[in-house]
Amino acid sequence: MTGARRVVFVLTLLSAAAACGREVPVAERPIVVALANSPTNLDPGVGIDESSQKLHQLLFRSLVKIDADLRVVPDLATRFETTDFQTYVADIPPGVRFHDGREMTADDVLYTFRRFLDPKFTSPRKGAYSSLAAIESSGRYTVSFTLKAPSATFPINLIMGIVPVGTGPEASRSPIGAGPYRLAEFVPDGHVTLTPFADAYGGAPANPGLLFKVVPDETMRGLELRKGSVDLVVNDLSPDLVHSLQRDRALAVTTGPGTDYAYIGMNLRDPLLADVRVRQAIAYAVDHDAIIQHLRRGLARRATSVVPSMSWAYEPDVMQFERDPARARALLDEAGLRDPDGDGPAPRLRLTLKTSTAEAYRLQAAVLQQQLAEAGIALDVRSYEFATLMSDVVRGNVQLYTLQYVGVTDPDMLRRAFHSEQVPPSGFNRGYYKNAEVDALLAEAGASLDEARRRALYGRIQRIVAADAPYISLWAKTNVAVARADLQGITLSPIADFTFLRHVRRAG
Repeated sequence: MTGARRVVFVLTLLSAAAACGREVPVAERPIVVALANSPTNLDPGVGIDESSQKLHQLLFRSLVKIDADLRVVPDLATRFETTDFQTYVADIPPGVRFHDGREMTADDVLYTFRRFLDPKFTSPRKGAYSSLAAIESSGRYTVSFTLKAPSATFPINLIMGIVPVGTGPEASRSPIGAGPYRLAEFVPDGHVTLTPFADAYGGAPANPGLLFKVVPDETMRGLELRKGSVDLVVNDLSPDLVHSLQRDRALAVTTGPGTDYAYIGMNLRDPLLADVRVRQAIAYAVDHDAIIQHLRRGLARRATSVVPSMSWAYEPDVMQFERDPARARALLDEAGLRDPDGDGPAPRLRLTLKTSTAEAYRLQAAVLQQQLAEAGIALDVRSYEFATLMSDVVRGNVQLYTLQYVGVTDPDMLRRAFHSEQVPPSGFNRGYYKNAEVDALLAEAGASLDEARRRALYGRIQRIVAADAPYISLWAKTNVAVARADLQGITLSPIADFTFLRHVRRAG
């Protein structure tokens, strides 16, 4: 019986058992995972939404991956190395099978990445590969990537599911990969069913399959967890709901430090915010711990940089702003923004904070409004749908705003966020921050091929930026999985990828 027929046969048996009223044995039940949003495209070269990328991790194998220190390390590759940071060489092991039985070879790797150089191939990912000069093979299982110029940051772009030669548009709905699971059914906005791939390189999964159920409403996700129609939810529940579900003995909560970074951004072209003393005063007025403990229910930690704390490039020794309203008022005095009526109600200055209409952000903004008022800063809070908020931020039509960076893994984000040439639309320097020393350090860090030197440079950059306060760090996210208590094997990486699901199983 072929693999495809075997999948259909198993699904038919399960459907027949359900139709006859026979309860499917626990050992044969797939693990049901709730998703807030439906995946849009299962081709790893095209789909960029979060749900699609999570499924790519299970349907495909990649040459490299991100480790716990946010370094790029070999995954499928048995060798991944460079001598000059301009040519990278990877070996794949023999015997890796695609879901249709074909062996993966260098030709498949070439095809996967050469698609991005093909003018006819449409993908939002193509820009990441513009630095490639050539992709070649030197044997059945060896591939080399040659860049137009040396780059120590390029390997992160090789985290890409390998597809078979000839893969076309059909992969968006009927992908063939070499991952631990194969696609059985994809119903957009409904569910995705994955069955174990018995011939997966590294071994078959520990469970009988995965069923991803699209449940857009958060309250319904919580209810389905309680009644057992959903087994697992990862990072798709609010802190308040997680807090409530923790009291249910039929459920278990697993946490781990994440990379998402929440901050207050400032428009430094604004005359008030151009003064570093005003920016620092705002920072001293914020009570980070209260936000983390009460609004985030402890499901976050203090952040000091857009670089995650578990990164090899993170610098802990930076200027930190503990809540000190008196110090905030003193800095405003120095900036000439004195209290106009002593202990009276009149503020020293007024600022506008733009935020999202999402409840969590509106509540956070209300707390910030109260905290800043104690330092004499009147905050006018305005909430917008996300698209409108982002449009205003990118156009510089803001004074203060709150946003998050999601899934930061490489310290090159410092360049995208703070280099003076990275203002929109070129990059993410939405506050128009400009510091000549930071620009020079970022250029040197980007060109250096010595990791120790890059680490020192990125550390210096983080110290300067922290003191200049173009951002006020609020918190870094804690990844959270809520599951039925009988599930075993749940672990959360910093980027909360779904690769751990191959190890999840029911107790007994």
